[in-house]
Amino acid sequence: MNIEVWSDVVCPFCYIGKRHLEAALATFPHRDQVTITWRSFELDPQTSVHEEHTMIEVLQAKYGRSLEHVEGMLAHVTSMAAQAGLTFHLRAARPSNTLKAHRLIHLAAAHNLQDQAKERLMQAYFSETQSLNDDQTLQALMVEIGLPAEAVTGVLSSDTYTDAVRADQQAAREMGVSGVPFFVFNQRYAVSGAQPVEVFSQVLQQAWDETQAAPVAEAASCAEESCAI
Repeated sequence: MNIEVWSDVVCPFCYIGKRHLEAALATFPHRDQVTITWRSFELDPQTSVHEEHTMIEVLQAKYGRSLEHVEGMLAHVTSMAAQAGLTFHLRAARPSNTLKAHRLIHLAAAHNLQDQAKERLMQAYFSETQSLNDDQTLQALMVEIGLPAEAVTGVLSSDTYTDAVRADQQAAREMGVSGVPFFVFNQRYAVSGAQPVEVFSQVLQQAWDETQAAPVAEAASCAEESCAI
């Protein structure tokens, strides 16, 4: 069984959803027969590659909310992350354009290191407040997980895998996906948002047992444990 996951490396609910899925898989009796394919989804392709604003400023501008409201949003997400075993430092996060990160995840897939790349990039962004705009940072992170340095340099200095990123995003649009994380189990069932572990466990079993196709669920908004465009 294959699980396709559309997500962005700077989406907090995507990281939380990843942990929830992993927790469900840990008790799934057929775990060794499950593969995960990470699909690209840029929440904001127009994000500058230059760090011009803080996370607080970006969220205030995006949602038109007060400082108090944004602070509350960050506190809520940080609490959710902690319950999933993650440490977030959202106030100090450095808003980044994620195209290069997504291209590197495709490179990692070619070396059977896709999950490691996804995890390392998210950890660097949310827990270590590293910039995913910085080529040197990206280079170091990818070499750390075992990718050949020359291959990473080659991707960072070109537009390699851009077409693959665009293809993932086009597939999401064709399914009507406007928010992430978005999980598709064995091309049968879809789950939108960072749902509880129990939901993932149930869908895993259904996808394993059932042959009848399930309708694709509508993507949720950021307020409902996913991030929307």
